Parts: sequence; C-alpha cells; structure tokens
Amino acid sequence: MQRIVSPIEAFLRIEAASGVILLLASVVAMVAANSSLAGAYHRLVELPLGVRVGALNVELPIHFWVNDGLMTIFFFVVGLEIRREIHEGELATLRRATLPIAAALGGMLAPALLYTALAAGHPEARRGWGVPMATDIAFAVGVLALLGKRVPPALRVLLLALAIIDDIGSIVVIALFYSGRIDPSGALLMAGGVLAIVLMQRLGIRRALLYVPPGLLVWYGFLRTGVHPTIAGVVVGMLTPARPRLGATHLVDLVKRSAEHIEAKVASESPSDPALEHVAHEASYLVRAQREALSPALRLQRALHPWVALVVMPVFAFVNAGVTIGGPSVSLTVVSAGIMVGLVVGKPVGVLAACALAVKARMTTLPIGIGWRELSVLGLIAGIGFTMALFVATLAFPSAEQLVPAKMGILAASVVVMVLGLVAGRVLLRGPVAGAAASEAEAECSDDV
Repeated sequence: MQRIVSPIEAFLRIEAASGVILLLASVVAMVAANSSLAGAYHRLVELPLGVRVGALNVELPIHFWVNDGLMTIFFFVVGLEIRREIHEGELATLRRATLPIAAALGGMLAPALLYTALAAGHPEARRGWGVPMATDIAFAVGVLALLGKRVPPALRVLLLALAIIDDIGSIVVIALFYSGRIDPSGALLMAGGVLAIVLMQRLGIRRALLYVPPGLLVWYGFLRTGVHPTIAGVVVGMLTPARPRLGATHLVDLVKRSAEHIEAKVASESPSDPALEHVAHEASYLVRAQREALSPALRLQRALHPWVALVVMPVFAFVNAGVTIGGPSVSLTVVSAGIMVGLVVGKPVGVLAACALAVKARMTTLPIGIGWRELSVLGLIAGIGFTMALFVATLAFPSAEQLVPAKMGILAASVVVMVLGLVAGRVLLRGPVAGAAASEAEAECSDDV
C-alpha cells in the first residue's frame, strides 16, 4: 500500500504548489495583456524562435514551441501517470476503476452536451464543445489543499483518478476531433519511432536520454500526420515499463549481502585504502540497485513532474492566459456562455449523475470516507478546466476573434468554480473521521434504494 500512497501524496503536493504558480502566471499574463505592456506581451508570444541544424532551419513563434513542444513533456508525464495507475493504482482493477471512470465520463459528457445545446444556432461556436470537458488537476488539488483536514484522503485519490481518466478522454478528443486531416506520410515515421523504442527496451537499454531521438521521431511523425504532436508524449509515456528490474525482495537481499561483504572485508583487514575502496564500491553498487528497484515509469515521473508542474504549466499559462478584454460579437458570447455553463453546471451534474447511476446499478460502491457530500464537492471542483481547457480552445478556435471569448469563459468559470468549491467544501466536508462514518451510512442507504 505504501508503494501506491507515497507517489500519490508526492504528486498531490507538487500539484498544490503548481496551482499557486499557475494562478500567479495567469494573473501576470492578464495584467500584461490589458495594460500598457499589451504590445510587448503579444510581441513576446509571437517572437520567432529558430532551430538550425546544418541546412535545416526551422523558425516558429514562441507559442508554437510552448503549445506543441513543451506541452509534449506535460503529456509525456500524463502518459507515465496513466501507465503507473493502470499497473498498480486506482485503475489497476475494473472494480476500483469503475467509480472514477463513471465520474469522469459523466463529467465530460454533460458539459459537452450543454455546450452543444447552447451553441446549436451558432455554427462558428460549435467547435468548442470539447473545451469544457477537461479538469485541471493542479487547481483542483489546490482547492482541496485550502480546505485542509476537512478533505478525506480517499477524496484526493478519487480526484486524481478522475483527472487521469479525464485526461485520457481529452487526449482521445484532441486526436479524433481537433487534429488536421490525416496525412499518412508521417505514419511510417511515427511507427518507426515506436518500433525503435520497443526494440531498445527489449535489448535492455536503460539510459533515458537514448530514448529521446526515437521519441522526437514519434513527435515529428504525429506532426506530419496532422494529429496534434503532443499526443506523442502520451504514446511514449505509456510505452515506458511500469515494472522495476529488481523487486523489493531482491533489493533487500542485495543490501544484506553487501552489508555482509563490507563487514567481512573490514574485519579481515585494517582500515586501509583497499578496504575503504571496497566499501565505496559496494555503496555505489547499492545506489544503482536502489535505482533499479523503481520502475522506469515511476523514476521518470518523479524526475519530470516537478519541472512540468512548476515550470512547463506556468509557462503555458503565461503564454495562453493573456486575454485582452474587449467586446466580442454577440454570436461569439455564446462561446463564453457555453463554456461557463458547461464547467460550472455540467461538470457537477454529470459527475453526480454518473456516480449515482453506477452505484444504483451495483457496478461499484462508494469508498470509505466518501459520501454524496464529498462527491458534490468533487463534482464542483472538477469544473476547474484551466490548463487542458485552454489547450483545447487553442485547437478549436484558431482565430483570435473566436479564441478570446473562449479564454474569457474558461478564466471566468475557473474563478467561479474555485469560489464555489471552497464554500461548498467549508459547508459540506466534515473531516476524515466524521465523513467516513457518515459515508458508510449513505452508501448503505444508496444500496437499499
């Protein structure tokens, strides 16, 4: 159990800190875009940045390198987390995964349907149906962190599982509906990169940097096919092995054996240079063995997640949250309204309705510590769709005229949901001990309905 809980706790702590930095980056971007610095801000975002290798010269604006380049690392970490959760986390068995799957599906479908209904008479707004589907784990965890000990541990785990499934849904939506026309010319490159990664794994190659070239080949293959290249990050992440080379028992045996060797060496010789060299050699061997006791997926996730949460996501927020508040046309205010209704109303309604159906059908039961009060708070804060919603909006609305109201709707909805989530949490959550007893009673009542 500790192997599972510890990575989750570390993940959530980093996400809580990321939520604060994300908020600051967004505020700075909004202030810059609506002040005398607006011109400088937009010039910075559009500043061409080039890469030259021999005769090859690629020059594209900064927002491309952030949205299509840096965000690939974000999606790679998402892929690693999905892989780990499927192997040993909340998605490891269908029984454990049923509740977060139901919550995530309901939380995606209801906002999309509400948005589609509101935008039915406005063809230019219809492409935004995928924007209010996503949940921003950093801000959501930040809200739970502000609620402190009122939040039962099971609610944090459920939120993480919901957000991961939500990300999977968003990835599928991006790949199927928000990518360009499929160009088969890049498929061979993509397949070649994937094949190279698999072969390298079979050959036992462990050095992570050696996988960067085939990973870049997969990225370029996706770019050439017309599918958004960030999906390459998810693919490579999910290809990463989730099993360690050394098991925990094997590592303990190695530690005992090395300790015996060191003790015998020191006892047989005076504290001389050869004896000390032997001790240093054994210590170095144990450090390598300890590293191999962690799976590549977990090791890479631990190494990259702080950089993604504290650097990549805030940079993305700064580049994309700078909305110059103006007066969009009346027809395009439907975009803002649809996104707000989808996130503020659709998310909690969808999450609660789907969970109720799953429990009613006896497909799952509520975890200890989770009742309908807790699920209501979960549904509310799941409506914070900031990072992924902004990302989908940039794909759905390529023109600034359409993108501005979409960003305004996302930002406004995120603020409203954060306030509502904090208020609801203060009113409805009663802490882990009281909540556990109450939720058991509620779960029994729901099973009897």
